[in-house]
Amino acid sequence: MSRPVIRIVAAVVVGEDNRLLVVRKRGTTAFMQPGGKIEPGEQPIEALAREVREELGVGFDVPAAEELGHFTAPAANEPGHAVDAWLYRVSLDGEPRPQAEIDEMTWIDPHAPGDVELAPLTRDAVFALVRDRA
Repeated sequence: MSRPVIRIVAAVVVGEDNRLLVVRKRGTTAFMQPGGKIEPGEQPIEALAREVREELGVGFDVPAAEELGHFTAPAANEPGHAVDAWLYRVSLDGEPRPQAEIDEMTWIDPHAPGDVELAPLTRDAVFALVRDRA
């Protein structure tokens, strides 16, 4: 039997120092990309623009967003579920600040993340994408 699937979209934000922006949602322990669930009838890029604004209080140039691909991974916060994720590399148009359900945000080195607990999608897909482009 397959796991239930959650459709999400996530922002890959790389700073000038090649560090990756990750966030931790309230009541969770794993860090992941900003983003979230795609609402019915919503296009992935529309969902991403909405989620980034809600979670970080900033936007990004939607036409300039680079689609990195479509990935699947175990869900970090919903045991027994998988995420079906669209990833976009974006450049934020301001200084991000944790808002809404975001408890914490940090910038990490994808080559040496240390002992930060990471969501499977971040650890297994995003890091590889960022390292390949560094």
